Amino acid sequence: MLWCFKYEDKVILFYYKYKTYIVNRRNVMKIPKMLNHYTKLPNSIYILFFARMVNSMGAFVYPFLTIYLTKTLSMDEGEAGFIVMLAITAHLPGLIVGGKLADWLGRKKILLFFQGMAAICLIPCAFLNNSILIPRLLILSAFFLGGAQPASTAMTADLTNPSNRKAAFSLLYLGSNIGFAVGPLIAGFLYNNYLMWIFLGDAATTFASLTLVYLFVKETLPSKEKIVESYQLENNYEKAEKGNLWQVLLKRPRLLLFTLISLIYSFVYAQTTFSIPIQVVELFGDKGPKMFGVIMTTNALVVSCLTIIIISLTHKIKPVLNVALAGVLYAIGFGMIFFIIGLPWLLFSTIIWSMGEILVTTNTNVYIANHTPISHRGRFNAVIPVIMGAGFALGPLISGDYIRKYGINNIWPVICFLSITAAVLMYFLYFNEKKRKQF
Repeated sequence: MLWCFKYEDKVILFYYKYKTYIVNRRNVMKIPKMLNHYTKLPNSIYILFFARMVNSMGAFVYPFLTIYLTKTLSMDEGEAGFIVMLAITAHLPGLIVGGKLADWLGRKKILLFFQGMAAICLIPCAFLNNSILIPRLLILSAFFLGGAQPASTAMTADLTNPSNRKAAFSLLYLGSNIGFAVGPLIAGFLYNNYLMWIFLGDAATTFASLTLVYLFVKETLPSKEKIVESYQLENNYEKAEKGNLWQVLLKRPRLLLFTLISLIYSFVYAQTTFSIPIQVVELFGDKGPKMFGVIMTTNALVVSCLTIIIISLTHKIKPVLNVALAGVLYAIGFGMIFFIIGLPWLLFSTIIWSMGEILVTTNTNVYIANHTPISHRGRFNAVIPVIMGAGFALGPLISGDYIRKYGINNIWPVICFLSITAAVLMYFLYFNEKKRKQF
């Protein structure tokens, strides 16, 4: 039995056998305060949160793309890496087109059109019986997904300011991963016997999420009056700028350097959907797809459970320093796979690199948004992910050739070294920014 009573600022808990636990009430009251960052956000952010959650709940296709290519279509690692690279590369021109249109036509219209087209491309895949046309449709779908991304990110930046931006991005990230905690697990059990429903389910949840955006989120494209007003701001990276994308970007050398270092991070993270599936199939054979689904679900559960805690603990730390810390977590989480032969340690590894993922994703978006002019948000959120995405696109291609020559296990020391290098470079960027502000 358990009794509880209050005495001054203490909470006294009596447990059986007369054991007593004393907890400072102030510490107890700190737990709800972790949620304070999320209680004062615009209503549209909450709608986007639910939309992300629904969409991610049906994210069946792309997490299993490597397994689909190697197991179902019988491609070797090099061929599969080339196809995955094409899908990621197709994402990049989509970013450019979508970013330009988001600054011109509006965020909401572009988000609805491009993400809707991405879903439409998945529907025929359910009925083509493992045809070679399926990879081509998936590549086309990746192009449209790329086109939707700048509009979504710019919309979030439009709706927020530097004081609540980290909370908004972390909440949307949390919504994605709450859904993703369920999606891959379902897909893992559907894969062997109900493959068509992986494609149809992904498309259906995408349309459901877009319905929420269509009904409840207004257009956020800044008006001409707001852009003109922002010209008067001083020492503010978000004020509107005149000139083309590259002229404006070159005025922000720290953002450009941050982007180039992040290219390494994206190369490392690409292993989650390429090298890890190959490693899992190597270890577990036919059980590989289910085990990979468990790993991806673990990743999503960690993100869902720890995002609020990690953001609360690190909200006073500069975004660039948080990203440097993430590099260390990547090095540990991915590097230890070299020694792993069983599922429990793979799941422990997943917990470590998932914590790094939380820091990278939330703080990268905040850093970019805080250094992006309101007049160029769509384009900045297109070209910067293109540069970063080069690492993600090259990851499967380079890793595939390396794995073919040296084996899957030997990729992990290389990934560990790259993670440490990126962390050191990001720390130097933080140190440079800190030093400049002192003078």
